[in-house]
Amino acid sequence: MHVWDALSSEAKIDFSAGQSAASAIAYMTENANLTRALLARLESLEPISKFDNTKVTSIDLGPPQDKPGTLNLSSYPQVTLSSSTASLVARLLVGADGINSPVRSFAHISTRGWDYERHGVVATVKLTSRCASSDESAGVPEVQERATAYQRFLPSGPIALLALPGDYASLVWSTTPEQAVRLKSLDPVDFAAMVNAAFRLSVVDVDYMSKMPSGQVDELEWRLQATRTPREDEASHPRMVESVQEGSVASFPLRMRQADQYVGERVALVGDAAHTIHPLAGQGLNMGLADVASLVRAIEYSVSHGGDIGVQGNLEAYENEMWMKNNRMLGVVDKLHKLYGVSWGPVVGLRSLGLGTVDRFNGLKGWIMGQAGG
Repeated sequence: MHVWDALSSEAKIDFSAGQSAASAIAYMTENANLTRALLARLESLEPISKFDNTKVTSIDLGPPQDKPGTLNLSSYPQVTLSSSTASLVARLLVGADGINSPVRSFAHISTRGWDYERHGVVATVKLTSRCASSDESAGVPEVQERATAYQRFLPSGPIALLALPGDYASLVWSTTPEQAVRLKSLDPVDFAAMVNAAFRLSVVDVDYMSKMPSGQVDELEWRLQATRTPREDEASHPRMVESVQEGSVASFPLRMRQADQYVGERVALVGDAAHTIHPLAGQGLNMGLADVASLVRAIEYSVSHGGDIGVQGNLEAYENEMWMKNNRMLGVVDKLHKLYGVSWGPVVGLRSLGLGTVDRFNGLKGWIMGQAGG
């Protein structure tokens, strides 16, 4: 992974699998493939009931014992679905339902945090193909280049390209809400030109082009000729974006949130329902998966010792393990976002010095990768 600061030509850092014990620093998995694998796993774990093409209409406490011989469900979550007149009563209700979690609202669990006044623009893009001669001249093996992620910190937010199979890559661009609207309104060719400009041109050039209603393709061509920025320097820049996959451009507001607690009586929160993080470090999914693994361990321990899996005391092992760990990651990423949003010269110089110092210590970079990878 190659990371650099748009305001300082000397500020850069490279992460490589060779700097840690892992065979790779990260893996990219498309959401459709992940979902398909999870559904296939569920089908192998029968009997499991699945409810498709439906939504939760309400979550309440179950009914009390109304006559002898019936169960008292007044402390159990009761979920009502739009597709059924029957309700589901849960011994443990796990909220993996996003930042606006209905499960969290039902459990009366508060969150703390703030909005960044930034939007994340995402898209799937196709990169220009590389010929064999360019591979040799660049000195970068094709497999290695295709497995490299690139991230450049602009004053408005970082832009990143993450490798996908073939000549495709996933774009994540954190920027202002106004610029996000303008980017989404561009023709695909002008959108691609803006992405290429954001990785190659100066901050002044990128700001100017971002305000143009159209014509970014010609503007980029002229500005590349007028600057010394290389078009295809794979050692420090990604390949040029050739096209944008139709229907893939979207945006979402960036926020930082942390739930006051992850568990309640017969309720547990995981993923974005429990915490939301800025995407600059790519930790959102990693943190959610770690939540699930920890919750599973807590449930397994409770079952193996004859406990009730929904009792809050039996779920606290999950919260004790993950709350502070996630809080540290949220704090680090939040501080990085704020640090790289500053354009004042002395701050730029100090952060450049710090980034360059870290880049010289492979052991330290290996530790950082280990922390990010969980």
